[in-house]
Amino acid sequence: MKTKTPLVIRSPQDAIAAVPYLLGFHPTDSLVVIAYDGPHNTCAMRLDLPQPDAKAAAERIAALLTQNAFRQALLLGYGSVDDVAPVVTAAWEVLTAHKLQITEALRITPDRWWSLTCVDGDCCPPEGHPYDISTTVVAAQATLSGHVALENRADLARTLAPLEGEPRKAMREATDRAEERFLSWTREALTPAEIQSRLVASGLTALSTLTPDLTDDEVAWLGVALTSMRVRDEAWIRVNADDPQRDIDFWRAILRRVEEPYAAAPACLLAIAAYAAGDGGLANLALDRAQDADPTYSLAHLLRAVVEAGIPPSQMRLTMSPEALATAYEDKGRPQ
Repeated sequence: MKTKTPLVIRSPQDAIAAVPYLLGFHPTDSLVVIAYDGPHNTCAMRLDLPQPDAKAAAERIAALLTQNAFRQALLLGYGSVDDVAPVVTAAWEVLTAHKLQITEALRITPDRWWSLTCVDGDCCPPEGHPYDISTTVVAAQATLSGHVALENRADLARTLAPLEGEPRKAMREATDRAEERFLSWTREALTPAEIQSRLVASGLTALSTLTPDLTDDEVAWLGVALTSMRVRDEAWIRVNADDPQRDIDFWRAILRRVEEPYAAAPACLLAIAAYAAGDGGLANLALDRAQDADPTYSLAHLLRAVVEAGIPPSQMRLTMSPEALATAYEDKGRPQ
């Protein structure tokens, strides 16, 4: 689910033009639901088509929209009639049963759209309506507002992919140095608790001096430091939930640079920042990276549950200060 400052939608073509900017990419073989008239701006959520159980998919959509108090929705099905019709029909029935008003339902191909509610052949011809979203006011408004629409979901995923070539080789070498730095502490006859305390102190220092242009060695050490939950949670509370774009850019860059064994924490931090921005699509892709790196990473599973439940971003903020977080760890004796 994705929520953003609402684009002005006045017509079916406006809705079609808005979807790529709401999702961040141009959908194919998808059901997209745009929900509005609620307390959380405009919401766009996407499901793959075809759906093996159209009614179950519709029930999931209804649960998300009703628990977030949306009252109206648009249904946009991208694909063939056989794939689109069953899920749109089920969604219409289930959403209206939950007192949600469906204002329009469309089927969309790359160059035409059809209303699934209109039976007037004069205004809704069998051959559909041609469209060109690049010429719409919505597209211009979205561009001016900083919305970006990539060609497809795979293109969005590639913006999170590890760097390759010489940058990857340099990061491998920097990670070797960072790991050797950490392992050298074990040769100082330090206890595990002392090693963790040193790692936390070093990690907190690193977080307090972050800049967008970290060296390879600084990125590699940050990756090692983020294996400490204390350091990771410190990074979490530093995410600016009111204006998270800088955090999105920063943690995306870190995720692409760190070696894969260290990807889970920065991927989760990117997911947190993306979800704060209302970008559920990017958050889900970041969580894919986290779980690919470490299938057992508990924070990734927690955040996935939050995203799938459609919990508003405002309800998952960590509002603790660094001092309060430090006290919480000390009071609970939590592992660092």
